[in-house]
Amino acid sequence: MKFFYSLILLSTSLCLAQAQDSRSIPGQADKELTETELESGQTYVIDTIIDGQAIFKKEIPLSNEDTFAKELLDDAFAESVDEQWREELYSSSLFDTIYKSVSELTYDNVYYPELPTDTLKARLEELNARTPFNVEYNPSLESVIKNYLKNRRQSLTKLMALSHYYFPMFEKEMDNYNIPLEMKYLAIVESALKPRAKSRVGATGLWQFMFATGKQYGLDVSSYVDERSDPIKSTEASAKYLARLYKLFGDWDLALAAYNSGPGNVSKAIRRSGGYQNYWNLRPFLPRETAGYLPAFLATMYIFEFAEEHGFEKARPRFTYIETDTVRVKQMISLDHVSELTGVKIEELQFLNPSYKLDIIPVIKGEDYSLRLPREQIGKFVNNETKIYAYAKAEFDKREKPLPKFFNSDTKIRYRVKSGDYLGKIARRYGVRVSQIKKWNGLRSNNLQIGQRLTIYPRNPSARKASSTPVKKSNKVVYSSGKTYTVKSGDSLWSISQKFPGVSIQNIKEWNNISGTNLKPGMKLIVSK
Repeated sequence: MKFFYSLILLSTSLCLAQAQDSRSIPGQADKELTETELESGQTYVIDTIIDGQAIFKKEIPLSNEDTFAKELLDDAFAESVDEQWREELYSSSLFDTIYKSVSELTYDNVYYPELPTDTLKARLEELNARTPFNVEYNPSLESVIKNYLKNRRQSLTKLMALSHYYFPMFEKEMDNYNIPLEMKYLAIVESALKPRAKSRVGATGLWQFMFATGKQYGLDVSSYVDERSDPIKSTEASAKYLARLYKLFGDWDLALAAYNSGPGNVSKAIRRSGGYQNYWNLRPFLPRETAGYLPAFLATMYIFEFAEEHGFEKARPRFTYIETDTVRVKQMISLDHVSELTGVKIEELQFLNPSYKLDIIPVIKGEDYSLRLPREQIGKFVNNETKIYAYAKAEFDKREKPLPKFFNSDTKIRYRVKSGDYLGKIARRYGVRVSQIKKWNGLRSNNLQIGQRLTIYPRNPSARKASSTPVKKSNKVVYSSGKTYTVKSGDSLWSISQKFPGVSIQNIKEWNNISGTNLKPGMKLIVSK
């Protein structure tokens, strides 16, 4: 009798393993049946045993498409490690922690005997010699470094693992635009290497682009795609932006500060400090978050550069950037479809393709959207494209609700202020924030003038259609009266607009019939009607 029960248990264990292996295969039924409910001519596996009663599941034959997804048995320990890694990839907690630590950075003494001050000074001096950043020792920087080493070791270990995937693509784009390669550490401070990270004010992606700035540097946003979350495109945009900021300030520390708070806040800090151009002298005059920005960046760079000396383990993610490749999408397809037909887990596909907001890759005229896959899956996908797209179409056709209508947020509108308008009212109409309207138009106050034109990037496509009738193009008029300003060396349209409350860059362009941004010292500009 014992032998008989042992045989049943062994058989049950084998069936359970088969059932577990079949659960991720499309076509497996979830209905549980007792022995009396079994149908003849069907194949069943034991799912579990309850009170001596065997509970079965029907095993449905796989279709041609389903055979793509059949998985091989994986190592249990390795799989558990991957699960934890994938969970960390899409958890926002690490990003939130870093954002909070930067905005609320303190410089209290930290007891960390493992790093003597003399050792830190020597290492910072070595780092300073090989980077274009000002990495000189000061007690504040020492406090931040020791605080990170003491309190953030676990999160730094995870970031080091993720860096093996992201840093190669960062370095490639930085090198193309002559940006110091150490700038790759900025993405850790900005987003904790989360491609879909979103700040409380709407900055998005690895490099935390605001909507308007992203548009300015070619990052499109639509109902399906947000290229601010595309690792390669957003990195190229950030390299262009940083190159422009360096050209403006001639100093990488100040370029970093401007990246965080905007060039205007840095120039104001320079004025308020009495003309200092060293970040550490300007820090008391910068916004609170920016004051902690460079110390956080330098501390991160130090720890990564001296990770081995501090005993960090060389953890690696499941795959690296070089182990992936892309294929251009020819028909609309979802990441779920790709996961089902290739066997690649959906979390990995989301990690590799973070710019697709709905996990759907659209096909739009004039756009080349691609799917990134592990290299070993590229051949399987390309070799079976016809079947894969047919499966995707069939699945889309089964939807009860139609897919969201595609709209591109690329088109800005020009809104003319009318009597009774105020910023809050206009913001609600177009689904944006007051702060965004002010930033897009260089407004320093909430005051508006009737007839004033505002540049707006609507979030709501219906609001764009319902906006006031388009203003017909007409010849620009140069106003012959109003307050004037004489351009000085170093002036720009942006810096001039900041000198006159309520005046935007566009106002100055229209009032003076200027199409570009080039100014010459001695020019007289009308700065009010």
